[in-house]
Amino acid sequence: MSKFLLNNIVHDVSDVDPNTSVLEYLRDHVRRTGTKEGCASGDCGACTVVVAELVGEKLQYKSINACITTLATLHGKQLLTVEDLKQDGRLHPVQQAMVDCDSSQCGFCTPGFVMSMFAYEKNTSTPSRETINEALGGNLCRCTGYRPIIDAAQQLFEKPLNDQFTSSAQQTIECLKGISAKQSQVSINCHGKQFFAPTNIQTLGDLLLANPEARLLAGGTDLSLELTQNLEEIDTLIYTGNVGEMLQINVHNDAIEIGAAVTYSQCKAVLVEAFADLHELFDRLGSRQVRNQGTIGGNVANASPVGDMPPVLMALGAKLLLRRAEQTRWVPVQDFFQRYKVTVLEPGEFIEKIVIPTLGDNDHFRVYKVSKRLEDDISATCAAFALNIVNGVVESARIAFGGMAEIPKRALHCEKALLNQQWNEASIAVAKQAMRNDFAPISDFRASANYRMQVSQNLLQRFYWELDSFADQVRVTHYA
Repeated sequence: MSKFLLNNIVHDVSDVDPNTSVLEYLRDHVRRTGTKEGCASGDCGACTVVVAELVGEKLQYKSINACITTLATLHGKQLLTVEDLKQDGRLHPVQQAMVDCDSSQCGFCTPGFVMSMFAYEKNTSTPSRETINEALGGNLCRCTGYRPIIDAAQQLFEKPLNDQFTSSAQQTIECLKGISAKQSQVSINCHGKQFFAPTNIQTLGDLLLANPEARLLAGGTDLSLELTQNLEEIDTLIYTGNVGEMLQINVHNDAIEIGAAVTYSQCKAVLVEAFADLHELFDRLGSRQVRNQGTIGGNVANASPVGDMPPVLMALGAKLLLRRAEQTRWVPVQDFFQRYKVTVLEPGEFIEKIVIPTLGDNDHFRVYKVSKRLEDDISATCAAFALNIVNGVVESARIAFGGMAEIPKRALHCEKALLNQQWNEASIAVAKQAMRNDFAPISDFRASANYRMQVSQNLLQRFYWELDSFADQVRVTHYA
């Protein structure tokens, strides 16, 4: 069985096809048409809804894309749509702010903006233009323009907001606790399709052995496109988002462990604190809705040649703990990918966690993403550099790229050209030429092969200039 709250009403969806998306359920099953379908791929934000789930003894609200969220994953959570905001004939303050600031024209995108803004207000005590832009970055508007929408978000904080969701929070918490207490392990068998949501790693392993053809579902931000874009059907889905061991983040002196089911939003603060240059990449890695569901484990397992995290993990020397039932093994991320969309995973095996070494003395790390759009776009190339430089000499070099080959890949010739060399313009020039022996990129609609190669070489040059500029600043500060 699978149950969730739609506002304050319990819905049992055990008799609904497990391939059904939240958007399909809202529009086709319960006739809530306020949530719109725009792209069916998590890009436009027209289908944005809000999910509230228990974190400890409190409700945590997050915006998600209904079009790429599988309905059965809502078990034990509360789903809120734009229809739920209005109360006793009065608009919710978020809706009223949109009216007051003339923030809607055709109205197709408006419900999605409203729900993103609602989640932002629930999670924010000190608003800023920057965080508003980030929270609304996954919602596209083609006619009004964004200034009045941002004005509406700012107006929300002019006076305290105490809505019906705040006043009924404890009642919602008790109801969600009741759903979870009655059934923690979720399974659905409907219309010849199966869905499982185990809560521990042993059960997950057993399910995979019993169902070797099953597809693992984490955030679903990529897997769901097979359902919405390719119109495929998946017979067996196993959801990892409830597996306790895979939801942990552990910080050690020399490494950070990230469970494979941890979302980008959940691990961002920890990773940015350890690797400051990841801040921009995280903000550009899909929209907030995508980051609220997408996982690093899924990004790696998906084995896309343009995934943004694999080059980062390779450059940092990260490794994966792979598990098959009781058997485990460690695999460096750089050795995980074999060829296009093919990995070393054996039948019944899955990624349990990612372990990322922290930076040491004299380590320098940068990551650069190049894409047609600045935000919410797939990379033409993504470069990650991690070098250890002592007294002006490169002691170690790890350089990795996405988008330059059929798999994410280290630039071994480029690294070799830098190793034990002086960190200067001459060595950079040699390393840039050596990079041509590492990759033979293709031309596609994102970029030509020549562009990919030239811009990737230029990113190495940029990395050098940034480090050289930083060293100059240190020297100036030291001798001032």
